Amino acid sequence: MATIKAAVHGFGNIGRHVVDCLANARDMECLGVIRRASSLGTRSSDLKGCPDFASIDELAAKQGRPDVVVLCGPSRNVPSDAAMYLGKGYSTVDSFDIHDRIPTVVAELQEAAAENGVKAITAAGWDPGTDSVLRALLEAMAPTGVTFTNFGRGRSMGHSVAVRAIKGVADAVSLTIPIGGGRHSRLVYVLPEKGASFEEIKKAIAADPYFVHDPLDVREVESAEDMERVADNSHGVLLERTGASGSIGNQRFSFDMRIDNPALTAQVLVSCARAVTRMEPGAYTLIDVPPVFLLPGDRMKNIARLV
Repeated sequence: MATIKAAVHGFGNIGRHVVDCLANARDMECLGVIRRASSLGTRSSDLKGCPDFASIDELAAKQGRPDVVVLCGPSRNVPSDAAMYLGKGYSTVDSFDIHDRIPTVVAELQEAAAENGVKAITAAGWDPGTDSVLRALLEAMAPTGVTFTNFGRGRSMGHSVAVRAIKGVADAVSLTIPIGGGRHSRLVYVLPEKGASFEEIKKAIAADPYFVHDPLDVREVESAEDMERVADNSHGVLLERTGASGSIGNQRFSFDMRIDNPALTAQVLVSCARAVTRMEPGAYTLIDVPPVFLLPGDRMKNIARLV
């Protein structure tokens, strides 16, 4: 079986874990990490021996063309980053997590992928991502009913990145707190930059698309040490569905997990990097991907083992 060659775009929380997951995948190889030129050569222990480059062109010239590029930058940059790589003839996977924009992004990436004969899997984290697959399966088992997705308690990476992008914010972490019935509140801790207005930061957070739909509590912290005390990576989800199979009601389902958020997101991305090499040209989400495509090894052996 040929080794799948991957490149990693971005080296934040998720990118660091993607490199780790690739190092532990027996059928994959990391050709290198693409990051800001000013960061090259830093955090060398986290690179696990992978070289870093300032662009995909530099990486390809030195290492050869990757089969897939794993996008690990901020969600808001994913549509343009993915379109750029697809336009250069590289397949991509990403964990874009702005739920209401996903259909639009899929349509945009479908056009770029089809034009260039490559593949993209978008929204490939755990939610959206693997939780999306679970919701689809629950509906297949009980077509009539209601599903509640209850997140947390824990740190939302997408929401935290969104706050850190706001002017005047030195650091921030956003915690998701489940209220029940699929509803959530957001608790945001902010370390303002010196001289920045905390009240203006609060207004900007409240107006951000990541936060406009949920109850919001924004609290100021006074130091980096205080931020460390609230900025853990734990998270989780409780998926619940009650519905009917045919005319028989009272079918109840529950899925519960507690995880390290960036590590799980990275593992799903790496599994999707494997899957995307097995897809036809086009753009997909995880509910489009046959589960067996996510697994290493021979298809028939996995069928014999799992079915």
